[in-house]
Amino acid sequence: MVTICLRFVLTYQGEGLAALGDPTRRAIFEHLADEPRAVGELARELPVSRPAVSQHLKVLKEAGLVIDQAAGTRRIYQVDPAGLRELRAYLDQFWSRALVAYKAAVEQRTEEQS
Repeated sequence: MVTICLRFVLTYQGEGLAALGDPTRRAIFEHLADEPRAVGELARELPVSRPAVSQHLKVLKEAGLVIDQAAGTRRIYQVDPAGLRELRAYLDQFWSRALVAYKAAVEQRTEEQS
């Protein structure tokens, strides 16, 4: 069998950006950014089944982007602020580099025009 020969790879562990690469997971994450929700609520709002939503939530949770808590027999999911901070810090480094490069280009152009 093919599966016996394949190594197990943790694809999304700690990689929020990769987890959000899937459009369905991104939609789930965006819904959770509005307010915490249970799996059933998310499934009613999206064109995917409850089991599919659960699988996507598992990936988002493993990536550190969502957390859950028990509420009776349901689990309520919400965006994990710590994971969101990590994702933002990652993206901010590129924004900072872009601003530095833009400043250098403007200054160089100003010097050339003088």
